[in-house]
Amino acid sequence: MKDHSLDNRRYVIGGVAILIVVVYTIRLFMLQITSDDYKKSADSNAFLKKIEYPSRGVISDRNGKLLVYNQPAYDIMVVMNEAKGRLDTLEFCQALNITRDEFNQRMETIKDRNKNPGYSRFTQQLFMNQLSDKDFSVFQEKMFRFPGFYVQKRSIRQYQYAMAAHVLGDVAEVSPADIEEDDYYQPGDYIGKLGVERSYEKQLRGEKGMQILLRDAHGRVQGRYQNGKFDRRPIPGKNLTLSIDADLQALGERLMEGKIGSIVAIEPNTGEVLCMVSSPSYDPRMMVGRKRSESHHELQQNVWKPLLNRSIMGQYPPGSTFKTTQGLTFMSEGILHPTQTAYPCGHGFNFKGLHVGCHGHASPLSLVPALSTSCNGYFCWGLYYMIGAKSKYGSSTNAMNKWRDYMVSMGFGYRLGLDLPGEKRGMIPNGNYYSDHIKGNWNGLSVISIAIGQGEVTATPLQIANLSATIANRGFFYVPHVVKKVQGEKLDTTFTRRHYTKAKREAYDYVVAGMRASATGGTCHELARLPFAACGKTGTAQNRGHDHSVFMGFAPMDKPKIAVAVYVENGGWGATYGVPLGSLIMEKYINGTLSEASKKRADVFQNRHISYGTTSR
Repeated sequence: MKDHSLDNRRYVIGGVAILIVVVYTIRLFMLQITSDDYKKSADSNAFLKKIEYPSRGVISDRNGKLLVYNQPAYDIMVVMNEAKGRLDTLEFCQALNITRDEFNQRMETIKDRNKNPGYSRFTQQLFMNQLSDKDFSVFQEKMFRFPGFYVQKRSIRQYQYAMAAHVLGDVAEVSPADIEEDDYYQPGDYIGKLGVERSYEKQLRGEKGMQILLRDAHGRVQGRYQNGKFDRRPIPGKNLTLSIDADLQALGERLMEGKIGSIVAIEPNTGEVLCMVSSPSYDPRMMVGRKRSESHHELQQNVWKPLLNRSIMGQYPPGSTFKTTQGLTFMSEGILHPTQTAYPCGHGFNFKGLHVGCHGHASPLSLVPALSTSCNGYFCWGLYYMIGAKSKYGSSTNAMNKWRDYMVSMGFGYRLGLDLPGEKRGMIPNGNYYSDHIKGNWNGLSVISIAIGQGEVTATPLQIANLSATIANRGFFYVPHVVKKVQGEKLDTTFTRRHYTKAKREAYDYVVAGMRASATGGTCHELARLPFAACGKTGTAQNRGHDHSVFMGFAPMDKPKIAVAVYVENGGWGATYGVPLGSLIMEKYINGTLSEASKKRADVFQNRHISYGTTSR
């Protein structure tokens, strides 16, 4: 009788043997075909792929004055597979002037895949960056004794002047997030962190090159593989020409010493930003080299927040500068007629027990003198009648939304689109906002403060300067931008396209006349000293403490070349700081220099500091 158990055992043994063969076949396939571990090992033995970094594009001002350039620096790179067990650690540490603990910490950080996700023991990894010429020369003499360590020539940024830090930005080592976002980068690379260094990173950085070097069995470099046939030369980064006028920027920063706030100037017929001052600021040269992290931490801890670019991040009540937008809206909507003098101002707006104060002046007024004297009553009446015009709009909500549309068309309530990171949008309320936030029915009296740039309305200094440029252009603006030209590229059409507001052209003529009247005999009368026809509007923005001093203006009145906004926190009346500083900026840019009297005046305001106490801002 046949023993079937023997047959079954034969099948089991055969199946196990086949399974073993299959497993080994799969493993061999993975090792030789799908896995590149052996390929990397073989390649690392035969080749050394050496990255060549491009020079970063330089940055100049609108007149060709060099602002940012490059200087050579040296990084120490390590191939862990070559350095293992073959290094005299003591001598190596002495050559680089570091301790044994520092050495161990750096080596552990390199191997930590959480901190260094691109780690491979076969490729060059950053050990130490940004050695000076002096430190490099000491190390280079002994480098042949340190197998697995190489020198990578790099460049670091240098900033010519102690100014424009918020515009220029800085460069630092990439973060894991940067590497994950863009595979161009690897650990140890540098990237723009702030300012134009960040927003124009791809143009400035260029493209890396690579040398493929051939090595012998002992790891010694024998020369270029196939005479450099497969090498790639680095492509330098593109140079930037800023719209910033370095001399004007320097004057603005000097005038804002000891003050918190901003000065922004724009060329109306292009949207180019001529100066962008945020105070307090810092020296961009602090953010260079291995001490950048320490300097950055120090600035972060500063209670006056010097890292904050108040020109585009500060969201302030625009105060009476906002009255120009109200006049434009009320005229365009037929709420007011520019020669109408029907609205009284008895030291303010007084109606149904509500009082909004105003300084003494003649009353009633038409639009031009209302702007010249900065009459609160006139513009409060205008808003009250617009929000209450139910026969025209159907409801207060609809009227409010129409008002909002005018403000948005003039550049408020949303980011303008400046080519710098971090721009804030400010606040322009609509009808739904008030329906959600005010219990019961609301009307023009409920929101009356927005007519004079208070209440819920906030704007950045950039937006206020852009309003001035829009009025100078009589109804249109270009998106403000700080880069005038990128080498070899056309300027993005975002910055060359006109944006028209909803207000009528005729309305702008009256507002310009009001701003000119303000300069010749109103709240901006100091502008009358200038040798050209300047236009202006003051603002005194209410604050929990001392009021903010605000000014916006442009010059000349016809064919304007500059529009400017000044915002000084706790500076008091608009005429106290805003107008004097704005007039000096206008004079400097249009005339190219300040008169002797103006130079003395600039010195006075440079040394006039405002006491802010010790409260964190």
